[in-house]
Amino acid sequence: MAEFKLGIQSWTFRNFKTLDELIGLLNKTGVSYVELYPGGQLPHENGKDVILAGLDKLKKAGITVESFGVCGFSKDENMNRKAFEFAKIAGIKAISADIDPEAISLAENLSQEYNIKLAIHNHGRNHRYGKIEQLKDIFEKTGANIGLCLDTAWMLDAGTDPVQAARMFGERLYGVHLKDFIFAADGKPQDVVLGEGGLKLNKFFQTLESLDFDGYLSIEYEGEPENPLPKVIECVKRVRQVLGK
Repeated sequence: MAEFKLGIQSWTFRNFKTLDELIGLLNKTGVSYVELYPGGQLPHENGKDVILAGLDKLKKAGITVESFGVCGFSKDENMNRKAFEFAKIAGIKAISADIDPEAISLAENLSQEYNIKLAIHNHGRNHRYGKIEQLKDIFEKTGANIGLCLDTAWMLDAGTDPVQAARMFGERLYGVHLKDFIFAADGKPQDVVLGEGGLKLNKFFQTLESLDFDGYLSIEYEGEPENPLPKVIECVKRVRQVLGK
């Protein structure tokens, strides 16, 4: 298998509010990459000096910030720029994004200005970009700076195999949220360890390899927010088994 930069989406540890807590938990998972979320353990609206100090602390702990999001983009240009400025300082190549339809041109222009891609996050059957047809529509209207952050579990929720979605949008696939669901009789999703739900973990990684995927790859486990660590460690173990490591 190819080399993938496996990380954790810090929303997984959203109940742990400090950067020190986050670092401790990440170190226990054994991963060295993280995707930070807005308003989280290192808020992007902090001043530059605070951001740099936080990034330095992560670096000294052996952790690289690989992405940022999911970040909302509206017609408020100043707020949008704050997200791009944070990404620029952190050396991030792509931001996980949810773009208001009326702000697509603005977001795309800023993406080109900062040379930082926006990866639209699909959030299930009821989301404005949750279904294949909706994603196709926005990609037809935009250039290569706008792509996809494929959330595997929410793609299952929308009724599409994530393997199929990865193949379909391969050239625009800039990030992945690795997540798995099982569904109750009423359709309500529940987070499970990777490979225990509908996600075909082996086939998914084979597909990423065939696409020469080099984007960010963030495990996101949203269950048990008070104590997600045991399940996250199990998720990391499952991925490494697939990768033969």
